[in-house]
Amino acid sequence: MKKLMTVTAATILAAFTSVALAASGEELFKQHCSVCHPDGGNIIKPNRTLHKKALAKEGIKDSKGIVKIMRNPEAGMTKFDAKTISDKDAKAIADYILKTFK
Repeated sequence: MKKLMTVTAATILAAFTSVALAASGEELFKQHCSVCHPDGGNIIKPNRTLHKKALAKEGIKDSKGIVKIMRNPEAGMTKFDAKTISDKDAKAIADYILKTFK
């Protein structure tokens, strides 16, 4: 005879809480970047904003360019290595920046 498994609310809750939900690019930006880059600005170097024209002046046209800066920034910016922000999350942040700060 087969045993009948009893599924409890606690079992279901444990299954859901063990699965990490991916944060959005916006959430990740707010968590890691917004302190120095409020509204796409730059409190350290005001002429180096995250707005499309400013990025273009630096030759940054896509998410790869933004991630490259995150991984190897100039003096004054925190370095975000892959241990701190995964490649997937770094791309989500970069995509959010490109979509948001025109």
